[in-house]
Amino acid sequence: MSEESDSLRTSPSVASLSENELLPAPEPLGYVCSLTEELVTKAKEELQEKPEWRLRDVQALRDMVRKEYPNLSTSLDDAFLLRFLRARKFDYDRALQLLVNYHSCRRSWPEVFNNLKPSALKDVLASGFLTVLPHTDPRGCHILCIRPDRWIPSSYPITENIRAIYLTLEKLIQSEETQVNGIVILADYKGVSLSKASHFGPFIAKKVIGILQDGFPIRIKAVHVVNEPRIFKGIFAIIKPFLKEKIANRFFLHGSDLNSLHTNLPRSILPKEYGGTAGELDITAWNEVLLASEEVFVREFCQPVPACDSILGEALLPEGLTSDAQCDDSMRAMKSQLYSCY
Repeated sequence: MSEESDSLRTSPSVASLSENELLPAPEPLGYVCSLTEELVTKAKEELQEKPEWRLRDVQALRDMVRKEYPNLSTSLDDAFLLRFLRARKFDYDRALQLLVNYHSCRRSWPEVFNNLKPSALKDVLASGFLTVLPHTDPRGCHILCIRPDRWIPSSYPITENIRAIYLTLEKLIQSEETQVNGIVILADYKGVSLSKASHFGPFIAKKVIGILQDGFPIRIKAVHVVNEPRIFKGIFAIIKPFLKEKIANRFFLHGSDLNSLHTNLPRSILPKEYGGTAGELDITAWNEVLLASEEVFVREFCQPVPACDSILGEALLPEGLTSDAQCDDSMRAMKSQLYSCY
């Protein structure tokens, strides 16, 4: 590790936290690493994670939270804080900002994050709008498969789909394997019409992307789009301005060319709907995984928010989270873009 990387672990903002020893706090749960030797090595090389420093790093982040955000209602467990350290390659300051953004996002979009539990999203899960494929890609990434054509707008608002996506991401990120390897998104836009695309306006696009890039501890390694109609040019025109260059470069548009998809995702891990040999696409298994996690989500997302958490106002939100009014002009421009694609 470079001297610059080491300095991140011992920055002045971390070194002078002895006063926090006076702050009462529940004893964090003990951490037991579940990574294989191969993943430990990968975490060292890609995330700058040193097993011998891991608990020291977690304690440093915990101390920073207690000092700089003493009223923040958050878990301080080793395993929970590790998600944020890994997502920001053990840079203490960036990990702290990500943690604060994570909670700010949850407070700022209650219609998505309040009462976020599997039983509240049974209709979305049953529709097949999203699932996680049973096999990982060659890099060990879980594959989140999203199929917008399965959504019927008259049945429920688009925010329910977004809730289902975050529910799935929350479940995936509980795994240390996912924290290290990241995920891949496979988006099938077959049959997406102009009327359906218009529901995904710039306000929602900006909020979703803002959270994924700056407010959630997950590493998105690739986004593969298949069967995209002409209308997707308009959709991507909405999304692209909000994407950081690193993420934008990880978008791959394959159209109906499944051979192009297979150069990235082998046929052996894909269902036959995408030219694979892993059987038919089955949404049942992942739905059962989520529904079995009901108690965890009730405990985490269905409790009253302490009044002192009001410190997490819009001033701390990632850039992508803005008011509805700010996006009125963008909405009009977006509709023009979509119609021009026809």
